[in-house]
Amino acid sequence: MNVISKYPNLYKDVETPCYIVEEELLRKNAELLYSVGKRSGAQILLAQKAFSMFSTYPLLKKYLSGTTASGIYEARLGKEMFGGETHVFSPAYTKKDLKELLQICDHIVFNTPAQIRKFREEIKESKVSFGLRVNPEYSEVETDLYNPCFFGSRLGTTYTALKDTEDVLQEIEGIHFHTLCEQNADTLERTIAVFTEKFGTYLCMEQIRWINLGGGHHITRRDYDLERLIDCILKLRKTYQVEVYLEPGEAVALNTGFLVSTVLDVWKNGIDIAILDTSAACHMPDVLEMPYRPELIEKNGTLSGKPGEKAYTYRLGGSTCLAGDIIGDYSFDEPLQEGDKLIFCDMAHYSMVKNNTFNGMKLPSILYRHEDGTIETIRKFGYEDFKQRLS
Repeated sequence: MNVISKYPNLYKDVETPCYIVEEELLRKNAELLYSVGKRSGAQILLAQKAFSMFSTYPLLKKYLSGTTASGIYEARLGKEMFGGETHVFSPAYTKKDLKELLQICDHIVFNTPAQIRKFREEIKESKVSFGLRVNPEYSEVETDLYNPCFFGSRLGTTYTALKDTEDVLQEIEGIHFHTLCEQNADTLERTIAVFTEKFGTYLCMEQIRWINLGGGHHITRRDYDLERLIDCILKLRKTYQVEVYLEPGEAVALNTGFLVSTVLDVWKNGIDIAILDTSAACHMPDVLEMPYRPELIEKNGTLSGKPGEKAYTYRLGGSTCLAGDIIGDYSFDEPLQEGDKLIFCDMAHYSMVKNNTFNGMKLPSILYRHEDGTIETIRKFGYEDFKQRLS
């Protein structure tokens, strides 16, 4: 039985819609990341903005050094449920949040020199390791929504903006940059060349102890160049005598989870249409925002095709009122029928953390398939979850 064909049978009895995360696949990703850290000497953190299913943290913390957060709630979750090192970056902090973060975090990264000056007294009184996020003004990300270095970006301090900030730089121990999105090590290598050309002098300051290379490293993808990544890290460590951190989120959960849905209705309006009990807008928003087209396992256990590639083509739509709530056009070996189960691939990262209840849509249940084959229901959502959000 091949990897794809087994899933319709495994999930035939689950109530939909639901996300299912596979323990075996998650462990394989974690083991690969651990091997990269061991060989390169890098510390690899879980970026919770992509994946914060904390019931999996007992597994992941065996392989990763800690977590990174984008704000106070993620930082608390990492500290409470994961342990290890707790890092945080935000474009700006309030005094209230920073006060709490100082009690939680090992590393706090500021976005601008102005933020460091604002909290100078708090910094001097704390044993936390502070850093500054810089913007190398170089990125190969084509979609501005995901490009931290596009013109007018609010993320990171440019080289020019560091002029006359010697007083600020004495307060930091690390430099952070994040320019990647689902990219390979060759992009990182080119980015490092630009980064070190601009900021290498700052890396040589006596008090600098670490570099954080951010996220967007697609390390667990099959074609990822692991040797080039390891070489990049080793060169940075040798040249600047610093600790190197990576904080992938997507790579941790890449290809480890599925969204199982059921066909509710089939009809025709110029093209065959199938309405599902899931929604692009609510349950997989990156399909509309990125945009991207997730792989889909059809009921016979094969991967569906592009429009016209197989015998029967359908437009798959969600059951909200949003006209654009369309997952995409897919072709199938057999006609779709009401009650058929369809399985969307690679739904563990970002989809779960970004879902919503627009139109009063029910959130998918969260299931965990253990390596022994048992399926555990981690969380079910109902009316009260929707009701309590806004009042």
